[in-house]
Amino acid sequence: MKTLLSFLKEENGQDLIEYTLLIAFIALASAAIFVNVGGSATAIWGGASNQLSNAAVSAS
Repeated sequence: MKTLLSFLKEENGQDLIEYTLLIAFIALASAAIFVNVGGSATAIWGGASNQLSNAAVSAS
């Protein structure tokens, strides 16, 4: 019984679990942001490409 109680009170390794959960949360949040930014970046590059194409046609 003493061994079980000492095991439950022991806090070694708790920091490792907390840091792992924090890193996992940051990774998921970053992935969600990059997915949304990817669509926006595609739209921006597409708009810039269209404007440059139109400028090239107008200049010639």
